[in-house]
Amino acid sequence: MVPITSNIIEDVADDIHEAVASLAQTHRRLREEIGRVIVGQDDVMDQVLTAFFARGHCVLKGVPGLAKTLIVSSLAKTMSLAFKRIQFTPDLMPSDITGAMILSGNEQSHREFVFRKGPIFTNIMLADEINRTPPKTQAALLEAMEELHVSVAGATRPLPTPFLVLATQNPIEQEGTYPLPMSQLDRFLFMIKIDYPSLGDEEKILQVTTRDTMPELETLITSKAIMGYQELVRRVPVSSYVAKYAASLARATRPDNPDAPAFIRKWVQWGCGPRAGQALLLAAKSHVLLNGRFNVSIDDIRAFVHPVFRHRFGLNFTAVSEGYDTDAIIDWLLDADIGLEGTRKTGRFNFKRARYGQA
Repeated sequence: MVPITSNIIEDVADDIHEAVASLAQTHRRLREEIGRVIVGQDDVMDQVLTAFFARGHCVLKGVPGLAKTLIVSSLAKTMSLAFKRIQFTPDLMPSDITGAMILSGNEQSHREFVFRKGPIFTNIMLADEINRTPPKTQAALLEAMEELHVSVAGATRPLPTPFLVLATQNPIEQEGTYPLPMSQLDRFLFMIKIDYPSLGDEEKILQVTTRDTMPELETLITSKAIMGYQELVRRVPVSSYVAKYAASLARATRPDNPDAPAFIRKWVQWGCGPRAGQALLLAAKSHVLLNGRFNVSIDDIRAFVHPVFRHRFGLNFTAVSEGYDTDAIIDWLLDADIGLEGTRKTGRFNFKRARYGQA
């Protein structure tokens, strides 16, 4: 199978429909190739690919053993990208990620300080168990994720492109962990929840992973083509109605907003910022291109509210004590039809008997 090159974007620059069809075909081939190794987890792969072509970073949240590392490494192989994994531990230092100045040379030659690159100088970086390292080290990722460069010893050094951070978190073990600050969580486009596989998928996983060899993945796309497709995502038009809907959803999560639903004011401590609306539009743009379309609808926005919002607002003590999580609040927010034709449905929420999945 011949890898796709950046010439595709250049050759069809005057024919946007052909470019969209080309990306949709690439998406199908990537899914099929990665599916040779990753059994199930179709929704997870869709979200990771959507975020990648939108130039967005992801947090993968799930218990150990659900192939989080394998998903990331397989993605890098099919895209001919450099991949590095960092195991975050309590003693990890910022220089262990970004790199440091070291003294080079020997006693007989001239000695000088030179910069030794850290593992962050790659295309896809897996930050494994990112919440196991102190905030000082977590903060080393902030500049890289937002500005695509790092500053060491007074010098700014650009990172390779494309660049994607995929961080993992274990939702069970909380001892010895340092919760990520909101400023860093907000820089992740998605927080993706990975659930247990179905019985059929788990049977296939056992058969595939207990053989003496694993399938060798083929390279299907080059880094230049990826950057071309990422530029194409930014060119997808969005109507003012769709953009207003995304903004309305983000604003509705803010308890001090007079138009926020009653359940938001009751259970939410702080709401989403403007970056949540930006993330919704970028995710929807990437999604429609990967599926062969060049227009964004309300349904495309609604499809990504959970992974975009779930880590961008916080619940108060009342909500936590009653067993609610952010996904439950998002369900009710979508069900309230906020921002649709200027109306909002009322009378659906009985606080005494409302439970997740029953509102």
